[in-house]
Amino acid sequence: MSTDRGRMEFTRIRDLAAVGLVSLLAGYLLVRLSYQRIPPLPSLAGLAAAVLGAAEAVAGWGLRSRIRASRDPDDRSERRPVPPLLAARAVLTAKASSLAGAALCGLWLGVLVYVAPIAGQVSAARDDVPAAVIGIVGSLVMAAGALYLEHCLRTPTGAGDGRRGDR
Repeated sequence: MSTDRGRMEFTRIRDLAAVGLVSLLAGYLLVRLSYQRIPPLPSLAGLAAAVLGAAEAVAGWGLRSRIRASRDPDDRSERRPVPPLLAARAVLTAKASSLAGAALCGLWLGVLVYVAPIAGQVSAARDDVPAAVIGIVGSLVMAAGALYLEHCLRTPTGAGDGRRGDR
């Protein structure tokens, strides 16, 4: 979301919750209407989101250490400073990934809300419960890694136009 001056704001948890809730409802309705026609869910489908989230967290840690090293006059390491365009791209990636993680979490929750109550009677539903749980955990890791990456790239207080960067 942007402010009146065209500046990008940091991702809010309420925005992620709204995306997750809408996708939960959509996922539940889609599964409810077409569960008999869809193939079995792959058990490890949610791991891809977790890997992406972990990669973003590692990238955030690396970028944060480079930013801190370039601001510390006592640090004599040979670390290159972070180019502004790279930081801007990383922030955009983090915002998109956190929203995608929230949407995936909602979809997997919609699946779980549908299959968990019928898992005792339907063997396909019983087999899909672990896939839904792994998907939820993977999408939460994805969103958390993206939020950490965004946090690592916040402008330090007093930089830029004098505004606080940690709003």
